[in-house]
Amino acid sequence: MSGPGDRDTGTGRRVHAVLFDVDGTLLDALDGQRRIWGRWAAQRGLDAERVHEVALRTRPLETAAEFLPAAEVEASIAEFDVLEDAEAAHGELRGIPGAAELLDALPRGGWAVVTSNAERRVVRRFARLGLPVPSVVVDNAATERGKPAPDPYILAAQRLEARPVDCLVIEDSPSGVAAGLAAGMTVWSVNRAVPVDGAHRHFTTLADAAPAIRRFVDGVTDTR
Repeated sequence: MSGPGDRDTGTGRRVHAVLFDVDGTLLDALDGQRRIWGRWAAQRGLDAERVHEVALRTRPLETAAEFLPAAEVEASIAEFDVLEDAEAAHGELRGIPGAAELLDALPRGGWAVVTSNAERRVVRRFARLGLPVPSVVVDNAATERGKPAPDPYILAAQRLEARPVDCLVIEDSPSGVAAGLAAGMTVWSVNRAVPVDGAHRHFTTLADAAPAIRRFVDGVTDTR
């Protein structure tokens, strides 16, 4: 069933755009992230677990600002970037089951990724896993505010020339779900045993969600 949020492509076919989070949603680099933040924290005498907990919900710049004096943030992030670039190129990395098949099935201009990481690292990790790279990547430098602010998801919709009501957000984190909701989008949570608060639907795995995601892209909007 088509709804009022659908947009017309000019071909008579009505589609929606899908906006994916990356880490934890399409790929799993969590062990590497924990290792990098642990090293970064140890170099500064910080509690690694506390640092990693903050890093799970914010961009690196905001994580550093949470723990360091303002004058030290820029240099510390430059050091972090070196560590993470090496991790993206050679570190442990796993694809989320079903991600490659789902992305291959979606129209190239109909989906984007919205990440708290840098675009170059996302592209490198996608290449390592054989995942298609979308035409739109909104990364941690694209907007002044990151998740849970709606700005990254709003920008992704603008770049795809889609209205927020035409967009489906796929997330695994509370901050990402909050961002999608604040942007006025349909939001589904995946890859967790229990739903993320506020998500319109929940699937324990991305593979379970894939058929419904494809229906959304095909203009079926009665699955919110």
